[in-house]
Amino acid sequence: DWMEEEQRRGITITAAATTCFWRDCQINIIDTPGHVDFTAEVERSLRVLDGAICVFCGVGGVEAQSETVWRQADKYRVPRLCFVNKMDRVGSDFLKVVEEIRAKLGAKAVPIQIPLGKEQDFKGCIDLVRMKVWLYQDEVGTGYEEVDISQEHLPEVQKLREEMIERIAEEVDWFMEKYLREEPITEADIKKALREGTIGVKFTPVLCGAAFKNKGVQPLLDAVCDYLPSPLDVPPVEGAHPEQEGTITRKASADEPLAALAFKIMSDKHGDLTYLRIYSGKLRSGQRVYNSRKNKIELVSRLYRMHANEREQVEEVSAGDIAAAIGLKHTVTGDTLCEKRSLILLEPMHFPETVISMAIEPKTQAEKEKLVYALDKLKKEDPTFETRMDEETGQLIISGMGELHLEVLKNRMLREYKVDANVGTPKVAYKETI
Repeated sequence: DWMEEEQRRGITITAAATTCFWRDCQINIIDTPGHVDFTAEVERSLRVLDGAICVFCGVGGVEAQSETVWRQADKYRVPRLCFVNKMDRVGSDFLKVVEEIRAKLGAKAVPIQIPLGKEQDFKGCIDLVRMKVWLYQDEVGTGYEEVDISQEHLPEVQKLREEMIERIAEEVDWFMEKYLREEPITEADIKKALREGTIGVKFTPVLCGAAFKNKGVQPLLDAVCDYLPSPLDVPPVEGAHPEQEGTITRKASADEPLAALAFKIMSDKHGDLTYLRIYSGKLRSGQRVYNSRKNKIELVSRLYRMHANEREQVEEVSAGDIAAAIGLKHTVTGDTLCEKRSLILLEPMHFPETVISMAIEPKTQAEKEKLVYALDKLKKEDPTFETRMDEETGQLIISGMGELHLEVLKNRMLREYKVDANVGTPKVAYKETI
């Protein structure tokens, strides 16, 4: 959370991307807000990601916002892991949260870990797949060791492991046959079945930890590598031809023709950054690409791998990558970039209608141009932000997804764009009839 507004409020407002490496995998991460006012950020991130981690509070459990985001993930059929956080807080209860995920979200939750110790005595996680304990030795969670499960915990752990195996068997056929024939089930079998069920969105593995102290983060990263899909595991992306009937598919391979989706625009003093998800092919800096929605040729002058608001320049990105490009003049959220000789049009994103409005006016005539410029920039960044002129009252009206949304945008205008403006409730033109 790098924006000043985010740090002041202690919440995520804008989706930020970064890349990290774990084991032999490269993981592209997008951190999205959980607040329903910033629903566009969640919607567009889920549209381009292959898997998601839903974070729940060990005390609060499933909140109303969680239900909204879960429905959005269902819409795009995104495979998920659940992570129950804050296991070291007073009142945290792992199994209660798992039950809530099942009851409120209607999800098939399969715990693959349970916490060792409760509240302030939380020491680590018991892995039900490998039957080992991750024991953390310090307060920052970097020092840990794998030990065997003690005798006092063994009966409960074996009962929960049996439950886990039954839940997996309900959804994965070959695993069910093995289970019914009472053949020995190995750790590799469980992992393979868990991966199959997670990618097929048949169930959701649940893990636990305390992220603030890094406890449980290493097994979570292992689970991302083991169970969430890589770009090769998801079905080939489908699109339409701009001028012909029928569907075109592109595999996640660098040898296929280019297909990339612009899912986010971020205003920057050096020019607008366009975030792209590359579905197939390769994209190089200095390359000319074709925007199939606008029928325009665009030049990608530079490519960056983003780490929140810090950038690392790269020469080339390929299928599966998430990168930001500078130099695109006409591209907006939801546009497709491809090669002129092999056209494809990917499905754009659909955002909900705005729900709340506010009137805004510049304090002086000199501020008017700055205000128009700022509103234009914010509108390009945020598809759920609208502006219009009310002809009857002569007021400039801005609309958004909620009070917090408009409040944040207003503060950004004052801070980032230095616009001095008054805001208030819109006037209503009363009319009389006979």
